[in-house]
Amino acid sequence: MEKKVYLTLENGKVFEGYSFGAEKEALGELVFTTGMTGYIETLTDPSYYGQIVTQTFPLIGNYGVILFDQESPKCWLTAYVVREKCDTPSNFRCEMTLETFLKEQGIPAIYGVDTRELTRIVREVGVMNAAITFKPLKDLSALKSYRVKDAVKAVSSGEVRESGAEGGPRVVLYDFGAKQNIVRELLKRGCRVAEVPYWYTAEQVLALAPDGIMLTNGPGDPAENTAVIENIRKLIGKKPIFGICLGHQLLALAMGGQTRKMKYGHRGANQPVKDLATGKVFISSQNHGYEVVSDSIRTVGNLTFVNANDGTCEGVEYPAVNAFTVQFHPEACGGPHDANFLFDRFIDCMKKEKENA
Repeated sequence: MEKKVYLTLENGKVFEGYSFGAEKEALGELVFTTGMTGYIETLTDPSYYGQIVTQTFPLIGNYGVILFDQESPKCWLTAYVVREKCDTPSNFRCEMTLETFLKEQGIPAIYGVDTRELTRIVREVGVMNAAITFKPLKDLSALKSYRVKDAVKAVSSGEVRESGAEGGPRVVLYDFGAKQNIVRELLKRGCRVAEVPYWYTAEQVLALAPDGIMLTNGPGDPAENTAVIENIRKLIGKKPIFGICLGHQLLALAMGGQTRKMKYGHRGANQPVKDLATGKVFISSQNHGYEVVSDSIRTVGNLTFVNANDGTCEGVEYPAVNAFTVQFHPEACGGPHDANFLFDRFIDCMKKEKENA
C-alpha cells in the first residue's frame, strides 16, 4: 500500500507524495538536476552530500540500476524526489530496480510530486532547505537552521589508493569527493594514479613524486576548506595542476580569488560552456552551487570558459604556474563527452614539464 509523505519547503510550501526507497524522514538542502539520463551517477555523486535532489525529467528508473555505473560505492544525497518512478525497468545491464537500490542504500525518496512546480519555485526563490516527513511539519525551526557543514571531510576517503600501470605519468589525485570516472579517464591515458585524502599535506603529496596533481570535485562551500586551500597554495608552481568543479574553486581561492554561492546552481548534463579562445560551445555536465567570481582571478589567471546561459566562470588557466581548471565535468558519464580532451591537455602539461626539467 502506498504510504503518503510530505515534502515541506523552508518557505512553508508543502507538497504531498508517496514514499519509496528507505522509509525514514529526511532534512536537507533542496536542489534540482536536469539530466534526462545518468540518475545512477547522480545518486552516487559525493557532490550531492547533504542535499535533497529533485529530478526535473518526469520518469526515473526506466533502465534500472547498473552497479558498474556508480561514481562511488554508495549514495551521498540525503533524499530523492521524482515525478514518476519506473517499477519495470528494461535494459540488458539492469541488476535491480531503483526502489530496491534506494532501500539497500538507506535513502528515502518521494514520488508523485509536481516536480515542474517544485523546480520553478527553486529557480525563482533560490536553493532552500526542505524536509520529507510522514506527517505535516508544523515546526519549521530545524528546517530553517539546517546547514551543510564539513562536507569534504564527510565524503573524502581516509586512505591512499593506487591504481594503474607503472611507467606512465604519475598523478596524485586529491579526493575531495572524487567521481570515479575521473580516475578512469586518467587510467585510460596510461597514468599511475595515487588517490589521497583531503587532509594530505603538500609535503606528503610531493613525497609521492607526482608528475601532476589532480584536484577533484566535491561538495559544500569551498571557502570552508581553509587547511586544504593552504596546502594547495604550497603546491602551486611545483607540479602541473588540473582542477575540476570544487578543485576549480579551491585553486582559485588558493590563488587569491573569491567564490560565492549561486541562486540555484548548475546541475544537469546539458549546460552550454563557451571556449573564449575559439568561440566554440560545448555541452557539459555540471553539479555545483558555488562559482568563482570572474573579476577576482583576472590578475592571476586567464578566463578560458564561460557559461553560455549566464556568463559565469567555467574555466581558468594559470600559465605562470602551469595549472588550469574547469567548473564543469569533462569526465562526465553518462555524458556528454564534448570536453574530455582536457585530460589529454593535462597529460601534455605533465610531459612538457618533465622534458623541460
